[in-house]
Amino acid sequence: MEKDKVIPGCRLLIIGGSAGSLEVLLKILPPLTSISFSLVIVLHRKSAEDNTLEELIAAKTVVPVTEVEDKTPMLPGYIYIAPSDYHVLFENDDTLSLDTSEKVNYSRPSIDVSFESAADVYGPALCAILLSGANADGTAGLVAVRKAGGTIIVQDPETAGMPFMPNNAIENFIPDMVLNVEEIGEFVRGAIHK
Repeated sequence: MEKDKVIPGCRLLIIGGSAGSLEVLLKILPPLTSISFSLVIVLHRKSAEDNTLEELIAAKTVVPVTEVEDKTPMLPGYIYIAPSDYHVLFENDDTLSLDTSEKVNYSRPSIDVSFESAADVYGPALCAILLSGANADGTAGLVAVRKAGGTIIVQDPETAGMPFMPNNAIENFIPDMVLNVEEIGEFVRGAIHK
C-alpha cells in the first residue's frame, strides 16, 4: 500500500459488503484496540430479527459494537452495524436513521443508499470500503463518494470470496486504492492515527 495514499481527516469509515465479506471483517476488526472515527458496517443480511452479526463482531473486537436504531447518535470510537431490512441514512446532526423504502439492488440494507447518504453528509471526511459480494450494490454509492471528495477503497477481486461486487466497481471507475485483505487492515489501522 502506498503510504501517501492514507488520507488524514477521516471522520467516518463505512464498509459495505455481501457474500464473502464477513470473513474479511473478522480479519481486519480484531486487531483494532480503539478508533478515532465512527465505523459503520453495511452488510447484506437475511430478513429476520437476528443479531448474530453484532454478537459475532462484538466478540472479536474490544471496540464497542452496536446495532443501528432509528436516531442513533453516531460517536467516534464505535462500530455501528446496519440492521436487516432497513436502509441506514446519515443525518447532518451526526445521527443515524433507518428507512424502509424499496430494496435497491435486491437489498435492504443497500450499500448504495448508505454510501450516497454518507457522501452527502461527510464529503471529503468520508472513507468508504467495498468488499466481496455477488451483485452490483455499492458501485453507484462509491461514485457519489468520489463526487463528494471522499476516499474509496475496493477489495482486490482476486482476494474476494465473491468477486462480482468489487469487479463491478473497478470496471465503472478507478478507486483510490484496490487492496487485499491485509492491506485493508493496514489502511483501517492507519486511519486511526490520522
